[in-house]
Amino acid sequence: MRNGPGVSPADQAGMGVALEEAQRAAKDGEVPVGAAIYGHGVLVSRARNEMAAKEDPTAHAEIRAIRRALKMLHADRLDDCTLYVTLEPCAQCAGAIVLAKVGRVVYGAADPKAGMAGSVGDLLRNPKLNHRAEVVGGVAEEECAALLKNFFAGKRGR
Repeated sequence: MRNGPGVSPADQAGMGVALEEAQRAAKDGEVPVGAAIYGHGVLVSRARNEMAAKEDPTAHAEIRAIRRALKMLHADRLDDCTLYVTLEPCAQCAGAIVLAKVGRVVYGAADPKAGMAGSVGDLLRNPKLNHRAEVVGGVAEEECAALLKNFFAGKRGR
């Protein structure tokens, strides 16, 4: 969808950090999803899935990155920030993105089973909600999707 010359250097860098986090998650046996939040071109927070390690189904990369960014910025909203995430946000994460008023979301692989940035539904741009994020999908899509595919193939023993 969006790779190569059409993607800004800032988006490539942000997704690169998110991919590093996803790779760390995979090495730890977690579903390989990573996130990074930038504000005014500066990395504010980064996180990866830690649901198994923390025994917490809410410990998604986006939730952890949002919490860290809010704390680092001493803020209650992230409207001047961009969230980079390797997988399209689920309903839980999309809800947190709306509540934290994240200004922009850039994701890698679409999630046809749970994605709420256009695949299954679209909470991030729902006109009935009080905040709508700008959304860019498909950045480093092949690399993000391959990381997930390889992880789950390994779990199935293929």
